[in-house]
Amino acid sequence: MQATREEGLTQITADLVKELRSRTGVGMMECKKALSETSGDMDKAIEYLRKQGIAKAETKAGREAGEGLVEAYIHPGGRMGVLIEVNCETDFVARTDEFQRLVRNLAMQVAATRPLAVTREGVPAELIERERAIYSEIVKNEGKPEAMVPRIVEGKVDKFLQSVVLMEQPYIRDDKKTVEEIVKEAIAKIGENIRVRRFATFTLGQD
Repeated sequence: MQATREEGLTQITADLVKELRSRTGVGMMECKKALSETSGDMDKAIEYLRKQGIAKAETKAGREAGEGLVEAYIHPGGRMGVLIEVNCETDFVARTDEFQRLVRNLAMQVAATRPLAVTREGVPAELIERERAIYSEIVKNEGKPEAMVPRIVEGKVDKFLQSVVLMEQPYIRDDKKTVEEIVKEAIAKIGENIRVRRFATFTLGQD
C-alpha cells in the first residue's frame, strides 16, 4: 500500500500508518512522520525509522522496567514543583549521569508545559468529549460544509491531545522532536527500556 496524492500533496492515510506500525511496532506518531518524510514510501519509511533508532527502541518496549528514579524539580521562586517517576531496567542505568539528566529534563518539561497525562489513555474521556463538543460548535458556526465538520473537529481534538499529553508534546530543548522521540532515542542509546510512569505537579495555593 502506498500513499495517495491530492492536489499535488502526498496524503498519508490512516491505513498506511497502521500498516507501517504493524510492520515495525513503532508508535503512530513516529510512523506518520516517517511516511511524511519519505513521501509515503513504505520501504523507505521503515529504513528511516531504523536510522533514527526508533524501531530498535520499540523492540525493548515490552521489557520489564522496575528500576529508575523519582525526580523532584522546584521551579525558581518556589511556587511550583514537579515529581516524576521514570523507570528503567537496572539500578546500574538508573545511577548513570545520562539517565539522571533525562529524568531531570523530563521534570522540567512537565513544569514548563503542564501536561495532563503521560499518554492519551490518561486523559479523562469526559474532558476529550467536552473539547470535541466545543470544537464542533466552533466549526459549525464558521459555516464549514457539514460533511467536513467531523474531520475538522477530530483534527482539532488531535492537536489538543498533542498539547496536553506529555509524550506527544514538543520537547522543550528541541521542539522538532516530541518527548516520546527523545525517550526512544535514549532507549536506543542506553540499551534498556525506559518508561515515564507518572508525574504530579504542585502549585502554591492550588489543590
